[in-house]
Amino acid sequence: MIRCAMLRTFSGPWAPVALIAAAGLVGCNPMRQSGRIKPLEPSSFFPDGSSARSLVQGTVPRGDFSETIARGAKSFETTTELPVPLTRELLATGRERFEVFCSVCHGSAGYGDGMIVARGFAPPPSFHSPKLRGVPIGHFVEVITNGFGAMYGHGDRVALQDRWSIAAYIRALQLSQHAVATQLPEQDRQRVPGAVR
Repeated sequence: MIRCAMLRTFSGPWAPVALIAAAGLVGCNPMRQSGRIKPLEPSSFFPDGSSARSLVQGTVPRGDFSETIARGAKSFETTTELPVPLTRELLATGRERFEVFCSVCHGSAGYGDGMIVARGFAPPPSFHSPKLRGVPIGHFVEVITNGFGAMYGHGDRVALQDRWSIAAYIRALQLSQHAVATQLPEQDRQRVPGAVR
């Protein structure tokens, strides 16, 4: 019914002019004709030949700006010491964040036996391997931030402070599985089954 009404509207001496104008308008959309543009790819859309516009002067970055300042151009990879005080609260936060973000793949004890492995995915490395027990603590923060291998980065999901708390908790997990009983205080040694007293 709408089509018939349109045909009646465009009938008469103005019909050819209206059809030519409509056809011209359909072909005027440069975005439809140009296709997808990759970021920073040259383009004839803007007079300067760029496909994107520069940031407005004074633009404030979104996200954790303190992380950018803390890192500069360096990675966390070589950081050997925890840059925040090691407290029970930090470890408790690390454990909670580890259970949320890491245990699905790495398992609750860090052996790489999380739920994804039960679903058929390749297991991630165990935190208890000699290699990962020997890396600087900053390695874990770097991998959480930017990803590694099949693991994607979580830098946009996990705050920097929480990444350090997770790294501290991973170190606690490693120590819990590889502690020497004779180095424990006597009261703790008595709670360990089969420990040399």
